[in-house]
Amino acid sequence: MADPVVATYSIAACDLEAQQWGVAVQSKFLAVGSVVPWAEPEVGAIATQAYANPGYGPNGLALLREGLSASEVVERLIAADQGRDERQLGIVDAHGAAASWTGPDCNDWAGHRTGPGYAAQGNILVGGETVAALATTFEARAELPLAERLIACLAAAQDAGGGRRGQESASLLVVQKDGGYAALSDTLVDLRVDDHERPIDELRRIFGLHQRLFGLSPRADWLPLEGELRAEVDERLGRLGYDSLDAWAGVENLEERVDGEDEIDPVVLDALREASS
Repeated sequence: MADPVVATYSIAACDLEAQQWGVAVQSKFLAVGSVVPWAEPEVGAIATQAYANPGYGPNGLALLREGLSASEVVERLIAADQGRDERQLGIVDAHGAAASWTGPDCNDWAGHRTGPGYAAQGNILVGGETVAALATTFEARAELPLAERLIACLAAAQDAGGGRRGQESASLLVVQKDGGYAALSDTLVDLRVDDHERPIDELRRIFGLHQRLFGLSPRADWLPLEGELRAEVDERLGRLGYDSLDAWAGVENLEERVDGEDEIDPVVLDALREASS
């Protein structure tokens, strides 16, 4: 049986100031997030695609962990792989250095582009404009947090033409040391759209939900729970059948945004008002 022909574009990148590494990818392939993206905080990020070799992910991270640079890891991985001519690979290391590989037998259009902090690559695309859009958007949107920046890259790449075979799935993985849930994991964002007509739009939508549940408003933006606001919050909680903000927030998965009863995150207040309207 012939191997499936897959159209994919991705970007592996980092934000050294925030100490975050990540990968965003879109593909005409079911559940692309289960194959392409790999990342480890303070180590690097890897995208493996085309006739993907999933071993490039864990093996590449192990080499990066040993201190090899992105270019050295690419060379080491493809040298050991007889199928390298049909593979694509992009790596960003712990220092933000980047390297990519596009095998000569990858289906056209296929290519890559690298720069400080990113490796962008794609295959079976309408043309080089797709990879160029990944790169130029990453370079131009440095003001954004890494996760939002990577989603912006995917959207720009799709607007530039995307893959010749269309869309199906998308994925966003961002890691940061102790940046995950309750500071107990390194997975800051791990979102997948496995089968959708407009996977990038859906990825952006569920990222918004993720930010609502797990993002953090600056403490200076929190509101004192006193006077009329205290009375309003208590009345709304009572209307919903709860006797504390903690109890309601736990049911709504907003517990990461609650810290005592003296102040309230404005995102939590908006959610409470919406739920009790």
